[in-house]
Amino acid sequence: MPRILIAVTHLLGSGHLVRARHLARALAGAGHEVTLASGGMTLAARQGEPFAFVQLPPVKVEGVDFRNLLDEAGQPIDSERRAMRQAMLSGLAMSLRPDVVVTEHFPFGRRQLASEFMGLIAAAKAANPQVLVLSSIRDVLVAPRADRVAEAERRIASDFDGVLVHGDAAFLPLEASWPASPELVGRLHYTGYLAEPSLRAERSNPASCSAPPGLLRCARNDEEAEIIVSGGGSAAALPLFELCVAAAGLLGPARGWRILVGRGVSEAAFDRLRDSAPAHVTVEWARPDFPALLAGCALSISQAGYNTVLDLVAAGRPAIVVPFDAGNETEQAIRAEAMERAGLARCLRLDDEAPLTPGLMAQAVESALRNAPAPGVTIDRSGGEAVCGILARLLDKRR
Repeated sequence: MPRILIAVTHLLGSGHLVRARHLARALAGAGHEVTLASGGMTLAARQGEPFAFVQLPPVKVEGVDFRNLLDEAGQPIDSERRAMRQAMLSGLAMSLRPDVVVTEHFPFGRRQLASEFMGLIAAAKAANPQVLVLSSIRDVLVAPRADRVAEAERRIASDFDGVLVHGDAAFLPLEASWPASPELVGRLHYTGYLAEPSLRAERSNPASCSAPPGLLRCARNDEEAEIIVSGGGSAAALPLFELCVAAAGLLGPARGWRILVGRGVSEAAFDRLRDSAPAHVTVEWARPDFPALLAGCALSISQAGYNTVLDLVAAGRPAIVVPFDAGNETEQAIRAEAMERAGLARCLRLDDEAPLTPGLMAQAVESALRNAPAPGVTIDRSGGEAVCGILARLLDKRR
């Protein structure tokens, strides 16, 4: 079976790595020999993964400054770390001689890491001139400058054989966020969204409602089900968490709230949030049974990251999405607005013409609990299956 090398570096949250793991898991499940190389901060590893995992010397960013790469201690990385990362990736390519190389997000993003991605591609082509080189991207990209669009398309045309778009063109085409040329459109391969198996079957089975510890009530008992607040893995959701604590205080203790805080939040900020919360609001670190908690909640309040949105769609519960849109970030706002158009969630903005206040959030919560929207569309979540077929067809053309 073909050997596949996937390279990913998540910088702020964990979404890029989570999606790359879904991709690696799907390809390994189809019998491919898969290696996933991660250059972001180390995250807890799953046991028994069907693919090999390689951790590069990690880098990260703080806030929305993606130009300055930092090490674990928050210090700017030096040339030695850059050289070590590039040497490890090139060495993997030379030793594995992959049939397929996948660069997650590059060249549409991660320009500050271009030398290591291009070095990886060059090494893979030297080791195996027939190697298939693919870019792997999510459904929405950050709105780019014109020169960066041109740069990315030049690299796709000269060094890549195609682009895997992990989204559903009928729900949210890439052109909604990226001005794709006809040449680029011809290289796009939509896979559907990459997600974990759906929880719908579990929700329909009453025996499963008592399964995960901490799931207070099944979704069929809405009077006592909780409101779940989440914000991915980074500290970017702190303003949303603080707003929800205040809104919960206004609404009173009739219903419990549970705020799940990502590990990118500092211990001090976590403690301040927990200490400010009223008794009916539980503040705890994010937990692995998050999808199951969603399946049993009365309402979800979250940002609009790729993986969170898929969890919401799978759970099928009423939802409010508040996209992260600080700096020049547009990705979550585009996705959140598409969800609202489709009837999958209500979209609120922290910094709209009328700023989102605790009172307005409390009103939105009451409305969402009374009037859950009826979804107008379904979203293709079969990306894991589809990507294997796409890869097989592309490899067949090489033979």
